[in-house]
Formats: sequence, structure tokens, C-alpha cells
Amino acid sequence: MPRTPGDWSYRQGRATYTSPQGGAIFTMACDRSAGRITLLRAGVAGERTTMRIFTETASRSLDSAGGTAGVNASLTARDPLLDAMAFSKGRFAVEVPNAQTLYLPSWIEVSRVIEDCR
Repeated sequence: MPRTPGDWSYRQGRATYTSPQGGAIFTMACDRSAGRITLLRAGVAGERTTMRIFTETASRSLDSAGGTAGVNASLTARDPLLDAMAFSKGRFAVEVPNAQTLYLPSWIEVSRVIEDCR
């Protein structure tokens, strides 16, 4: 599938994928003190649901919580799924019920957040 239009940006332990219109649609954020990385799919409201991550070498369904900012899931900083996202050939996919699937590029910003937490 083609890459979802937009660009990654990075700032202090947080990588955000922003649409061409300027709104954040996906964020990876490091909580260094907890040793965890939160994945946030913005623009999707709801209760507890599932976030599914697909990479070249791995895929997994993550239990996710809904809130006003979107749907989020949390992983330990050493979770192998994060490495699969960072090193996936070209892109990885994020799927949340009732939302368009995102096909995000595996650019350096993804790796930087992971390394910040390790």
C-alpha cells in the first residue's frame, strides 16, 4: 500500500507523524522513567479497543485505551515489535477499528524515540 501522506517530526523523546494539513495522526512517545513507549493514533475516539501493528517481520494486536486524544497503546522500550517497526522495509501499518489504516514510513524518527527510552 502507498505511504500515508505526511511527514515525521522529532522533539525530545517524541516522534509525530503529521498530515499535509498539519494535524498529528500518529505519535510515538517515550516515558523514560517508566521505560515505556506509548503509541497514539489520533483522531479516533472510543473506549477500549485493539490497535494492530503490521511490519515486514512481525504483527501484533495491542490492547488499547480510548480517550479524547485518540487510541493509545503502551509497550516496554525493549519490546521486539518496536524494532520491527523501526527496521521494517519502507513502512509499517497501524490499524484501529473505525479508522483509516495508516501506512507510515520507517524513518529515523521512529528509531530515535526507541533509543531515547533504552
